[in-house]
Amino acid sequence: MKIAFQTLGCKLNYAETSTYERGFQDSGVEVVDYRDNPDVILVNTCSVTQHSDNKCRNIIRKCHRVAPGARIVVAGCYASLRREEILAIEGVQKVFGATEKGLVVPETLSLMGIEDIPLSKEQYKADPFMAFSSGERTRSFLKVQDGCDNMCAYCTVPLARGRSRSPLIEEVIPQALQIARMGIREVVLTGVNTGDFGRKNGESFLDLLKRLNDIDGIQRYRISSIEPNLLSDDIIDWIASGTKFQPHFHIPLQSGDDEILRKVGRRYDTELFSSRIDRVRQKMGDDVFFGIDVIVGLPGEDEESFQRTYSFLEKRIRPAFIHIFPYSKRPGTRAYLMKDQIQDRIKTERVEKLEELCSILNKEFILSNKGRKALVLWESTNKDGMMSGYTGNYIRVEAPYAEEKVGTIEEVTI
Repeated sequence: MKIAFQTLGCKLNYAETSTYERGFQDSGVEVVDYRDNPDVILVNTCSVTQHSDNKCRNIIRKCHRVAPGARIVVAGCYASLRREEILAIEGVQKVFGATEKGLVVPETLSLMGIEDIPLSKEQYKADPFMAFSSGERTRSFLKVQDGCDNMCAYCTVPLARGRSRSPLIEEVIPQALQIARMGIREVVLTGVNTGDFGRKNGESFLDLLKRLNDIDGIQRYRISSIEPNLLSDDIIDWIASGTKFQPHFHIPLQSGDDEILRKVGRRYDTELFSSRIDRVRQKMGDDVFFGIDVIVGLPGEDEESFQRTYSFLEKRIRPAFIHIFPYSKRPGTRAYLMKDQIQDRIKTERVEKLEELCSILNKEFILSNKGRKALVLWESTNKDGMMSGYTGNYIRVEAPYAEEKVGTIEEVTI
């Protein structure tokens, strides 16, 4: 029996798909390309924007055209929000929502006529579904949290992935140990609201970081994203004290205008946000990589509001990178019904302005690190005789390909 995978969306989805893949391989199912006549195609979907929904539908239909004999199984956020719509697409046999991730492997195996499942079904029922990626030789994305309680006005995540929940630390550690045994040197902690880890279990995110830091074999950690109000002084100070956690922070801002932040239900203002950036730079230096999420065109974002965001990024924060998203109306959210919606043409113009600013700031950050010594983890891709890797503060560097260096950390001069 053969299975193929198509994954869209965030690193959380990729971690979950990788875990599904290992489950099927443990049952003797061969993983192939979707064009190689698979028996089943599993599509793991995203629904963060209307464009994401459209892309998911197109991918599902393309899979059926290319492999009309394959049974199509759909999971992920789009599956959670649009089950009936997906079931109506030709070729789709099964749809699994947010609370059914643990059923994906056993029920799909059953669909394939395979009843001999190496793990008991009870082990598949943990919520949140435990997952980590293993497709790269040097880096793994480890899921430590799922869902969100924030209910921001523009966001479908609580609807698609459910309320915030996380496993116990004692359930995460075996996953990290397994990653270490695979020889993977870097782990990226991922979740929907990663910093909310442990809140409902009487544990804390900092407790988890400290336990993970002690695991032999894993040499570097990154935090995929953390809300500014959850990036506490204690976390910053501990990371800065000399740990395996890298000087690289991905923090969602969404808007640099306090009225917009309040309107959409964010749990901080620009003063708190900038205080977190200042604290990190004070403790860890000016060479920390900050990746900042921004949504342009939120309801009510007039030209003055946008300029406040632009100025906040340009003059106050000066991040190394800006992840820019045009606001997309999502049915079922409060923002969908808000007045003062922004025209798509204006959103596009604002995206272009922030992309230009991002380019300037990114070049400035890289130049500020030129001549500095840094540790690089070399990756396995051989492209035109060159290999690449990332410094601790997430600067991509290249060198002539050397197989013996793959998966090792080397000091270089940027």
